[in-house]
Amino acid sequence: MNQNLAPIAGALEKLRTHRIVPFDVPGHKRGKGNPDLTAFFGQRAVEVDANSMPMLDFLGSPVGVIKEAEELAATAFGASAAFLMVGGTTSSVQAMIMFAVKRGEKILMPRNIHKSALSSLILSGAEPVYIDPSTDKNLGISLGMKLADIEAAITANTDAKAIFLNNPTYYGICSDLQSIVRLAHAHNMLVLVDEAHGTHFSFSEGLPMSAMDAGADMSAVSVHKSGGSLTQSSILLTGKGVNPSHVRQIINLTQTTSASYLLLASLDISRRHLALNGKEIFRKVIDLTTYARSEINQIGKYYAFGKEIINHDSIFDFDTTKLSVNTLKTGLAGIEVYDILRGDYEIQIEYGDIGNFLAYVSIGDEKRDIERLCSSLKDILRTRGKSPMGMMGSEYIHPQVVLTPQEAFYGEKRAMQLTDSLGEISGESVMCYPPGIPVFAPGERITKEALDYIAYAREKGCSISGTQDPDVKEVLVLK
Repeated sequence: MNQNLAPIAGALEKLRTHRIVPFDVPGHKRGKGNPDLTAFFGQRAVEVDANSMPMLDFLGSPVGVIKEAEELAATAFGASAAFLMVGGTTSSVQAMIMFAVKRGEKILMPRNIHKSALSSLILSGAEPVYIDPSTDKNLGISLGMKLADIEAAITANTDAKAIFLNNPTYYGICSDLQSIVRLAHAHNMLVLVDEAHGTHFSFSEGLPMSAMDAGADMSAVSVHKSGGSLTQSSILLTGKGVNPSHVRQIINLTQTTSASYLLLASLDISRRHLALNGKEIFRKVIDLTTYARSEINQIGKYYAFGKEIINHDSIFDFDTTKLSVNTLKTGLAGIEVYDILRGDYEIQIEYGDIGNFLAYVSIGDEKRDIERLCSSLKDILRTRGKSPMGMMGSEYIHPQVVLTPQEAFYGEKRAMQLTDSLGEISGESVMCYPPGIPVFAPGERITKEALDYIAYAREKGCSISGTQDPDVKEVLVLK
């Protein structure tokens, strides 16, 4: 297919030139009804903020330009089918899990899942079988999935319908996805991949294998992250043997019927840009992060890790576009470095946790930006560095699962002080966000390890969320 085309963007451009009188929504009527909105976003943006119509196609059942755009995306990503998503990769993850498993059916997954996977379990009623990821005590992070651990889980749960994986993790760590796919398919299990942080894998030869290339059945890619589209836009990809018509039905259960054409056009344009220029783009990104790792590691105390941590098992591969930096030897938590960079140096990084931070480097960054980050980190170490004694070193909390997430979420609950909840079964999640991995989730017993982690993370400045109580001082537990 001709990857130079951007059919949705082309249709919107035609709409701008037509003298159509809009007796439909949105009510701002191409910006005329809300001059403040037009002044803020610009005339061009509000003119293409349109409603579905024949010339623009219908996202729920595309037959025109959206269908063409999805076919172009499938070809670009090496998939059998692609679905443009306007509810973020959260909606893509929900569609994958709701397609693969229903109430009472088992799905294998690592515990360091994004909260969107957890919400999918609540919606579907599926039963998670958690496989503990390995952890690196020096870095304090969860790693990838060992093939032996997955094989053991499959042997113990031969009735499981699917396995769900991250490719890569937030910090750039990848499992042996191709071997996992072969193993799962040999046991008639679907392989679903959260590839939110791996959009670029399909467009560079120097990066880990993409889910589609590995033979996965479905994957969710956050094009708005490393692919450059507008925030909230995503693509769901499917492989051979997956019924696209049924996938569309599942998507339409939760996806809006009022799709934003700004988001759809941004996916269309970004796919074109990646397909035509991806190799050059990500070669530049890799060069920038390689330079950044070298400069940061020369500062001392910080550790910007890369491919040297690969062990061909729990770390089968590493995404070198990820600028992941361990801070424990500086005596500062990753979240503390995050806050200092933002407050004192006007540098906004992606996120920090108790031992690391991630600076997201992408197609819009330049070498001078990297140099400013590195000089700021050097200054922070000089002025704020301290003894690492007393630093907590691990982000992973082993779960004690008692009930399925759906049973617990909809069960009878009562509120109690979080500090008094030891031993109770949680009816909701508590997490640090980002990255949005629950410390404990509905149906899990609240342990001392989890409470200690939350107290420490709060002390260091992490944003704690997930509970009905906005201050996360109370938690809902099962009666």
